Amino acid sequence: MTEATLPEGADDFIRPFMIDANGLHGRLVRLGPALDTPLSAHDYPQAVAELLGESLALVSGLSAGLKFDGVFSLQARGDGPVKMLVADVTTDGAIRGFADVRDPIPEDSADAPVPRLIGAGRLAFTVDQGPDTEQHQGIVDLQGASLADCVHHYFQQSSQYTAAVKLACRHDSKNGWRGGALVLQRLPEDEKPFERERLEEGWRKALAMMGSCTPEELCDIGLDADALLFRLFHEDGVRVFPERPLRFSCKCSPARMQAAVSMLSPEEREEMTIDGKIIVTCQFCNAEQSFDPAALSPPT
Repeated sequence: MTEATLPEGADDFIRPFMIDANGLHGRLVRLGPALDTPLSAHDYPQAVAELLGESLALVSGLSAGLKFDGVFSLQARGDGPVKMLVADVTTDGAIRGFADVRDPIPEDSADAPVPRLIGAGRLAFTVDQGPDTEQHQGIVDLQGASLADCVHHYFQQSSQYTAAVKLACRHDSKNGWRGGALVLQRLPEDEKPFERERLEEGWRKALAMMGSCTPEELCDIGLDADALLFRLFHEDGVRVFPERPLRFSCKCSPARMQAAVSMLSPEEREEMTIDGKIIVTCQFCNAEQSFDPAALSPPT
């Protein structure tokens, strides 16, 4: 295994790696402040915050295996108390996400977060490279108890490659919200027939070692990321590559909020006016901005 390039105590990054013996590609995601900032800004129920944290770790890990210049996003919609969950990441590592919680959360949601929080619905992954390009999107029904289960179902419908994920999100009073993801990817089979059995065995072994990684290890600020990869995959030769930094970043601004409110009809503005002010709250960072209805531009 090559020497680690991460400085001591580094956080918020994607660490690409490769298992030489079997030609498997992977990414290890570690999230600290970039995750704690958006989750701490909202008063989400714990099960909702954990699911959103896993979603942010997931899109980060999957994005590093794609070639794109723009935004890669996950969106889950259903008929449960969480009507919509969104997580996205840009090419340069800016992440953000939110959960639209409309109804009370069942007490046992952590045992099967997807069906009990989102309910029956769909999961979509989208690559958006700008207004002058075609969006690429994959959509499947939500099937599985956990987000990882749903993603595995998505991969089963894909003929491009095989992949597996392990996700975690935890909170403690000392370090706040932390999350992690481990992604293993098997490229399309173009090997010779006599190699297939060996590579299939290598894939099964890598999945078994991946399964031995605990949620606590993925989130442990005291456990070096490269040391974790070495523990899991050193028998088959694991190589790590330069990390890709991640950060929380929200696109909201007073100007954007004002432009959105200016597009509302007079009736909609009146409904939103409380004590002479229109209060707009960003879904991603929870920032508030107030506007004087009389000072806004007339609706177009």
